[in-house]
Amino acid sequence: MSLESAVVRDTAAAALTAGVALALLRFWEELAKRGVFEQVLNRKLVHISVGMVFLLFWPLFSSGSYAPFFAALAPGINIIRMLLIGLGIMRDESVVKSMSRHGNYRELLKGPLYYACTITLATAIFWRTSPLAIAAICNLCAGDVDLMCAHGKRPFSRWCFEKCVADIVGRQFGKEKLPYNPSKSYAGSLAMFLAGFISSIGYMHYYHSFGFVEESWFMALGFSLVSLATAFVESLPISSELDDNLTCKAPFPWRREELVVVTCPLLIK
Repeated sequence: MSLESAVVRDTAAAALTAGVALALLRFWEELAKRGVFEQVLNRKLVHISVGMVFLLFWPLFSSGSYAPFFAALAPGINIIRMLLIGLGIMRDESVVKSMSRHGNYRELLKGPLYYACTITLATAIFWRTSPLAIAAICNLCAGDVDLMCAHGKRPFSRWCFEKCVADIVGRQFGKEKLPYNPSKSYAGSLAMFLAGFISSIGYMHYYHSFGFVEESWFMALGFSLVSLATAFVESLPISSELDDNLTCKAPFPWRREELVVVTCPLLIK
């Protein structure tokens, strides 16, 4: 494929991807505005759906070296939206209601902004030929979630799939708490591990069908270990007190992003 043809294809794919992503966001914003779901659940659904749907469109892009940057435009646009709304330059109450915890527009400068930045970087740096992209988005995009704790605190979710499922399951079935962290449950941690692992396997098969990655039991083992490691990190008491997307100190030395980036090359070929 010529460079010109590749650019045309990538431009069209980027426009379609961005259009679908924005339409999906608008869909959840309208539901939030109408109060169809409770705000916590609506926020979880946003985080689950947007990143996972975004991954489905990667095969539309060419094999050119600029393709990942075209693909990164879609979440990149959302970074700009979060900055504009979070800084008060632009107002959109439906966005704030669907993505914030307390209805404060400045909350968009935290979790929702981290969410968009993580997906953008995973797309531009790892891309579809690396299992790191699958592991990063399926395990990292869910970000920090405090499961429903014994003291009645509401969960705070930030990102995309794995831990949003953990949060939903944990709130509904998480009566048995972890002995070393009463704000986390066995059900939530198990759901987080399974959601991250199963989604990683699903996208491994999906990208294999297009010839982007080679399926193997070794890769599947790598995904399981990465999902297990991220579930363990998020079960630690420190994750309920500090934002480990910015910094995570003892007892665990890495941020979760660094954990996956360091672990994946050792586990996945």
